[in-house]
Amino acid sequence: MLLPGDTPRSVSIRYFGFYRLVIASLLSLFSIVGGVGDASSHLYTALMLGYWLTAVGFLLMTPKTREQFNAMLMGQVAFDVLVLTSGMYIGGAQSSSVPYLLMTTLAGAALVGEGRMVLGFAAMTTLAVLAELLVRILLRGVQTEELTRTGVICMGYFAVALLTRMLARRALEHEALARQRGAALQRQTEINARIIADLLDGVVVLDAAGRVRMCNPRAAEFLGCSLVEGEHIAHRAAELDAALRLQQSRVRVERSGKTLHLRRMMTGDEGDQLIYLEDFARIESQARQIKLAALGRLTANIAHEIRNPLASITQAAELLVDEKRAQMQQRLSRIVQDNAARIARIVSDVLEVGRRDRTVPELLDARAFVTHFLEEFALHSPAVSECVVLSVSGAPQLRFDRMHLAQILGNLLGNALRYCRRQPGSVEISITALDAERVSLCIRDDGPGIPAAQREQVFEPFHTTDPKGTGLGLYVARELADANAARLTLLDSESGAAFQLIARSVE
Repeated sequence: MLLPGDTPRSVSIRYFGFYRLVIASLLSLFSIVGGVGDASSHLYTALMLGYWLTAVGFLLMTPKTREQFNAMLMGQVAFDVLVLTSGMYIGGAQSSSVPYLLMTTLAGAALVGEGRMVLGFAAMTTLAVLAELLVRILLRGVQTEELTRTGVICMGYFAVALLTRMLARRALEHEALARQRGAALQRQTEINARIIADLLDGVVVLDAAGRVRMCNPRAAEFLGCSLVEGEHIAHRAAELDAALRLQQSRVRVERSGKTLHLRRMMTGDEGDQLIYLEDFARIESQARQIKLAALGRLTANIAHEIRNPLASITQAAELLVDEKRAQMQQRLSRIVQDNAARIARIVSDVLEVGRRDRTVPELLDARAFVTHFLEEFALHSPAVSECVVLSVSGAPQLRFDRMHLAQILGNLLGNALRYCRRQPGSVEISITALDAERVSLCIRDDGPGIPAAQREQVFEPFHTTDPKGTGLGLYVARELADANAARLTLLDSESGAAFQLIARSVE
C-alpha cells in the first residue's frame, strides 16, 4: 500500500519489513537448531519466535498518514533494538554478532527515516547497547577489551546512520529528478505523437529489417491499409516495399488510388529509416495555386505595361485622322510603330516565359556555342566585335536547351552593351568548369553598375531603368535558367555589373 505523495518512503518501509522478517526467521531457526548461549535456556528461543511473530504483524500494518508512518517506524526500530540487545544479553556478548546486525538495522532505518529521526535511531541504539553492557558489568563482569569494542561499535552506529542518510537523500533527489524528466519526456512524446498524427504527409518508420516501428493515420490512409508495428512492410504494403528496394521516388497504390512521392531519411546508427509519403494530387494542387497566383500578378503587370503604349497608339491614330501635314503624320506614325514594337516585345517575352517548361537539353560545347552566338549577335550589333572579350578555361561542356541559352545570353549581353563604356574589353564573358558537374558562365561590364537599393529587384518582372525596355529581360533569363536546372545570380562587383550562370555539365 503506497502513501499518497510519499511513494518512495512507503516502498522503503515495506522492504524494511521484509528484511526484519528474514532476520527474525534466521535467528529463530538458529536458536531452535543450534542453540545460543546457555543450552538449557529456552528464553532466547522464545524471544526470537516472538520477534518473528511481531515482524509478521509489522509487515501487515499499513499507515494511512505521514504521522502514522513516522510513529510506526519509530516503534519498529525501538522494538528491533530492544529485542536484539536483549538477545545480546541472553546469548552472551562474547559469541554474539548482534551488535553488527544492529548496524544493518540502523542503516535500513536511516534509509526510510528522515531528518533528525536518523540521529534519534543512532542514539537509541547506542543507549540500548550501553545499557546492556552496564547490566552485564553489574551482574557478570566484563573484560577491558570489550569496553573498547563496544565504544567503537557505538561510534560506528552514528557513522552508519549519517552516511546512510546522506546516500538516501542523494538517491531521493536523483529519483525525483528522474521522475520529473520522465514526466517531461512523456509529455514531449505525447506532443510529438499528436503532431505526427496531424501531419498532412504520411510518416512510416522502419527498422533495418524493414519491420514497421511506427506510422501515422495519414500513412494508413494513403496506403489503403493499416500497418502493424513489428510486421514487415511487405506484408501489408508490397508496393511501398518494392519502391524502397528499387530506390524509387514515386509509387502508385491501387488500393487507395493515390500516387505517392517518397522521401527517405536514415535515422540513428541502427539502420532505421524514416519514410515521408506525399500525395501527388496535393503537390500538384499547390503547384497550380502558385502558378495561378504568379499568373495573376504577371497578368496585372502586363495589363499595366501595355496600357501606356496602347494609349499612345490610340491617341496618335486619332490625331492622324485630322492631321494634314506630312511631317506631323510621319511623327505620329513613328509613335504608333514604336509603341506597337514595345507591345510586341512584351508579348514575345511573355511567350518565352510560357515556353520555359518545354526544354530540349543538349550537351553543348561552351566555347563553340558562345563563339557562334557572338558572331550572330554582331550582325545586328557591331559593338560586339569591339567591346566583348571571351575567355574560356579548358574545354567545358554544359547541358542546356540551345534556344533557352541563346535567349539568356542575348538578354545579358544586350544589357551589358547598353550600359558599358563601349571600349575594347568593356564586356568580358568568362567560362570556367567549377567541378566535374558544374560550369560557370559569367558576363561582366564596366558600366555604372546596379545601385544597392535595386539589387534585390533586378529579377522582378517589369522592373527597368531603361525607358525603352520592357523590364522582362532578366526575369525571362532567370525563368529559363530555372527550367534548365541552372542558377542565374547577380554577383558582387566593385565596378559595373556581373551576372553568373551556373549550369550542369552532366545529366
